[in-house]
Amino acid sequence: MLLWIIGFSLLGSVGAIGGAALFLFFPEGIRKSLVPSLISYATGTLLGAAFLGMIPAGLAQAPASPIMATVLAGMVLFFILEKLVIWRHCHKADCEIHGRAAPLILIGDAFHNFVDGVVIAAAFLNSIPLGIASALAVIAHEVPQEVGDFAILLDSGYSRARALLLNGLSSIATLPGALMAYFWLGETREAAPYILAVSAASFIYIAAADLIPTLHRQTTLVASLRQLVLLLAGIATIALFHLGA
Repeated sequence: MLLWIIGFSLLGSVGAIGGAALFLFFPEGIRKSLVPSLISYATGTLLGAAFLGMIPAGLAQAPASPIMATVLAGMVLFFILEKLVIWRHCHKADCEIHGRAAPLILIGDAFHNFVDGVVIAAAFLNSIPLGIASALAVIAHEVPQEVGDFAILLDSGYSRARALLLNGLSSIATLPGALMAYFWLGETREAAPYILAVSAASFIYIAAADLIPTLHRQTTLVASLRQLVLLLAGIATIALFHLGA
């Protein structure tokens, strides 16, 4: 199990950085047209992982009332953290937080990637399908975020090589988060359903508070239909991992 966690934690961090780095070589017009599609798909994977995987897994191990209360408390917690400019997931270069210093962006990303590692480990300790689905959701929503981060660092005067190096270093925080969760949850299994509930809260919060409002900025019928199809595709991808699980 530990190898699964390490492998997918590295895939979630390095894979997201690699996918985002590829976008740097795309023409700006193509990049701007593809990112909304990635966000639509990521929204579906996050919601699917939360509602089809993490919450049901938590409910199977603990009573419904405390699990759902933990989900609610988690969403309030992430609201507070975002207000403190610790938890951040802005996908456009001109959002307010991007006017802050680039180091703050990197610190916030490192913290978020650490939590992603905890999410991945907690999911794998419950089941391999849930772990894979959760790691996929992490990768899906990290790629468009990292694309935005690269753009901000470049605008701040960083070279491509330095931006890639610093973003890579912040993404490595996923692995220690996963390892810490693996060894801690291995000893305190009763905490696992509540960690899953908090993880579900983080996915729901990112989807509802950040990604969906971004999608609503495109109001044409074609764009809306494309978003809906990709969102459903993201949900369907997660559902496939839970068939027979």
